[in-house]
Amino acid sequence: MIGTSLKGRLLVATPALGEGIFDRSVVLIIEHDDTEGAFGVVLNRPSTTDVAGSLPEWAQFAASPPVVFVGGPVSPEAAICLARVSAGDADGWLPLVGTVGALDLSRDPELLVPAVDELRLFSGYAGWTTGQLEDEIEAGAWFVVDAHEDDALNADPDSLWHRVLRRQRGRLAMFASFPQDPTTN
Repeated sequence: MIGTSLKGRLLVATPALGEGIFDRSVVLIIEHDDTEGAFGVVLNRPSTTDVAGSLPEWAQFAASPPVVFVGGPVSPEAAICLARVSAGDADGWLPLVGTVGALDLSRDPELLVPAVDELRLFSGYAGWTTGQLEDEIEAGAWFVVDAHEDDALNADPDSLWHRVLRRQRGRLAMFASFPQDPTTN
């Protein structure tokens, strides 16, 4: 039983999570419920693949940097899109935080020109079975914090982990200065 859905919130990896794709990662939760579990995308793992080379029809909307991001280790062949819309709604768009939401890539990009301001494409996603994410949070792997709409399409993804932690209150903000390698501290 999840109690409260984390949809639209951020998971920020704690230093205890360790190495790998989730080391210092920031994940935006796209769905979270009692029956399906949870899934989201890692917001701070840009790849070297240009959006224009992968999905050229969407390249005109790509946020900076205009590359495909590694959304997580599950189904790396799956394409997931987050988009900022100027109109309050767009066909095939599911709101998550402010004017940013998930966009169905099967829609015709030309029909969405008036609504979409910018977007980010992700290859793969992070997924958890029912109860798995709650267990990881309880074990101290993730901080759960509120998302700002600028987090998802940020032009400086390499500093996102630090910036999200720095804007928190109290003890949580101190983790922003946690050294990459604690043995060098």
